[in-house]
Amino acid sequence: MSTNVLNLWGWSPYYKQNFQKLADQSPELNLQPGRVIAEHKLSYTLITENGELLGEVSGKFRFAATEREHYPAVGDWVAISPRYSDGRATIHAVLPRKSKFSRKAAGLTTDEQIVATNVDTIFLVNALNQDFNMRRLERYLILAWESGANPVIILSKADLVADPSVQIAAAESVAPGVPIFAVSAQNGSGLDALTPFLAPGQTTAFLGSSGVGKSSLLNRLAGRELQEVQEIRADDDKGKHTTTHREIFLLPQGGLLIDTPGMREIQLWESEDGLSEAFSDIEELAAQCRFADCSHKKEPGCAVKRALASGTLDRSRYDSYRKLEAELVFLARKEEQKQRLQEKSARKDYKQGRDAYL
Repeated sequence: MSTNVLNLWGWSPYYKQNFQKLADQSPELNLQPGRVIAEHKLSYTLITENGELLGEVSGKFRFAATEREHYPAVGDWVAISPRYSDGRATIHAVLPRKSKFSRKAAGLTTDEQIVATNVDTIFLVNALNQDFNMRRLERYLILAWESGANPVIILSKADLVADPSVQIAAAESVAPGVPIFAVSAQNGSGLDALTPFLAPGQTTAFLGSSGVGKSSLLNRLAGRELQEVQEIRADDDKGKHTTTHREIFLLPQGGLLIDTPGMREIQLWESEDGLSEAFSDIEELAAQCRFADCSHKKEPGCAVKRALASGTLDRSRYDSYRKLEAELVFLARKEEQKQRLQEKSARKDYKQGRDAYL
């Protein structure tokens, strides 16, 4: 394997420049670049100039990492010290990311879970069956816009409907300007339209709920069985988790595709800019209100209320916007509270250390 092969995995001048800075700072480590192509519980599969290695972060890295976001994620380029003789490597640093798709980790704690990094395009997959859900699609769009990658909506299982035009129109109503394609892994229809997004060196990520057909689409695009596929339940069209971990696959046409486990719960994470992008129609209306701080409730001259009354703005879409807006405000408050507690704990530790020294 050579640097030319690394280029197939997305290596570019941007990453090379940032890597060289790290290498120059620590010449004694003899650093080499690698990309995280799979994430396991305590280790990572890395692609390097000379093949795959199993990587673990160094003790210094672990000590300095105070948040989950500091650790490598699938898609990251990292600086490593390889040990080719035993097929392992030590990860010393994560290179600056060009994009990062995150959600709030499940549970009550306020932690970030990085789904994928350094992604050029995000395929938001929604199946054309009973599980077709515009409110869920809005959530994915917010996080996609926030990530820095370009969203593309994939309406999978097009073979289940005679005419997907109604669902396409519904998706267009919540995602103006976003490319939308109805495709079928079963018969291959519509897949040719995805080719421009799968160019050599370009990284695309599949995101969607369980059972929407991500693994089936991956297998069809790859031309071989890369991921196991399970049937969905016939009574409610709900899917089972087929993909159990995130992994990058190199497609025959040269594109890189990240398959991710299905997410039944998609909680927002620091997505104010993403909210504005995903609901640009409502934001534009709000800008036309008479008062800059209009709450869109009782104020006169409210453009949002006029749009709701006339039917040009769908009530369910507006309600979804307010709900997601409130969710982000709540998350921001929780994060501020968490930071205050961390700062208080740091000050306490410093005082105890100082008193012990004195």
